Amino acid sequence: MITLKQPASADQTIQKSRFIAQAKSCETEREVSLFLRQMASQHPTAHHLAYAYRIKTMDGVIPRFSDAGEPSGTAGKPILQILDGQQYINVCVGVIRYYGGINLGTGGLVKAYGGTAKLALDHAGIMPFIEMQEMKITISYKRVDELTRELAKLKGTVLNKDFDDAAHFIVKLPAQSAQQFLQRFQT
Repeated sequence: MITLKQPASADQTIQKSRFIAQAKSCETEREVSLFLRQMASQHPTAHHLAYAYRIKTMDGVIPRFSDAGEPSGTAGKPILQILDGQQYINVCVGVIRYYGGINLGTGGLVKAYGGTAKLALDHAGIMPFIEMQEMKITISYKRVDELTRELAKLKGTVLNKDFDDAAHFIVKLPAQSAQQFLQRFQT
């Protein structure tokens, strides 16, 4: 399974229609919705905004797509096929179309939407997908520096911290390291 190194875009004109793809990492369907709304607001006169995404949840992978008014299976589906075929995780790709007056036909639409999406994904680069896990940890003040050093070593992050008679953290770290990390810092 892979994910994106960075957000990216691609732009191409095919038979007078302009296609603009944007690829972005999204961890939730809410993030997908915000990303697509942002794309739509950046291109208010676009004729179509087709998209596809694959989001990893506790229950498995959620794949979704929308053809955005194009003939069924010609816009969002080819984008999803690329994401499925390469096993992308937590990735959304939106493709805007400004209609240029020439009908591309179903085969032409499939190539245009899929091809533009692939260009954006290629520009973004890939890296292995690492499943992350959130956890709450309460430790003594004297172990705070140790926790932050260990978390940085594991490429984890502090999502929230609160201090009273002890230090309370909500952290996010690679799932494969979570159990060992928890055992080390349980008080």
